[in-house]
Amino acid sequence: MNYFPLFFYLLFLSYVYALPGVKQHYEAIYSFGDSLTDTGNFLRSGALAFPTIAKLPYGETFFQHPTGRCSNGRLVVDFLAEEFGLPLLPPYLSLPKGQHPPHGVNFAVAGATALNPVLFSDYTHRSVLWTNDSLSVQLGWFRSYKSSLCSTKQDCSNFFKKSLFIVGEIGGNDYNFRSFVSRDINLITALVPKVTEAISGAISMLIEEGASSILAPGNLPVGCSAVYLTLFQSPNKADYDENGCLKAYNAFAMYHNAQLKVTLDKLRVKYPAAKIMYGDYYTAALQFYHAPGHLGFKEVVVACCGGGGPYNFNYSARCGHPGYSVCKDPSTYANWDGI
Repeated sequence: MNYFPLFFYLLFLSYVYALPGVKQHYEAIYSFGDSLTDTGNFLRSGALAFPTIAKLPYGETFFQHPTGRCSNGRLVVDFLAEEFGLPLLPPYLSLPKGQHPPHGVNFAVAGATALNPVLFSDYTHRSVLWTNDSLSVQLGWFRSYKSSLCSTKQDCSNFFKKSLFIVGEIGGNDYNFRSFVSRDINLITALVPKVTEAISGAISMLIEEGASSILAPGNLPVGCSAVYLTLFQSPNKADYDENGCLKAYNAFAMYHNAQLKVTLDKLRVKYPAAKIMYGDYYTAALQFYHAPGHLGFKEVVVACCGGGGPYNFNYSARCGHPGYSVCKDPSTYANWDGI
């Protein structure tokens, strides 16, 4: 298997468990987000942006078949479910009408944005997005699903009192879409208040609907990702840090995370009875780039599956497209498909 999600999960969990009062057993998980969390909704939504995740090599090393995950194996949300002794979360769009799994549901969709997709056509005069199933759409699915589980706020609070709600990581695609179109880091920085406001609104809505434990992960060090390193490569060595990552884009990710933490602090004041946790994806992932050998990795910025180039990422020959290749041992790569 590709050990990146497992090691990343263990590091991430150590940061989450360092928070006061976090160690508790959850009986269900409800997750919202994008490709970092989607276990199959994107494929079932009818979107055609990345049909390659419907076939091998996606899913090859753990499930031995594609599942709709944008990975060759499990995701962090899968390991979290296993941590609490729960089955892997079914994607919402896979559920037969009237079925209500007792251990939670996954509402995340690969390519999802935190903001309404309509806003991006206003910003860029382009309407091409990976999916229209944004965070607000996922919340709508949850409302519809919840209506058959409980009715009053008190009933729902009792129903969800031992449930963990995961909101994110979300917002990365808002920044991706904007930066891939304009390549101006100042323009994506201007989106941060809107994105964190959308996340805040989602958490508020979930608490009002009965949630009491919410985990909101931050952004990853995107300056270390193969897609950013390929699209924004620079001839200036000063633009890279000692790990070969783009300084400006990692600084941007840290800025987003700092603003998200401020947002969560405000929510804790507004909802003192709720447990609102920040998931430090950034610090957990950074360990792979600082000391890859200690974790058994040989490649950390080069994608295992891709279409060539210095980072094995080619947007016109992405993993699963004609011209791609897969590394012999995914367990030695910290990056699956570069995205």
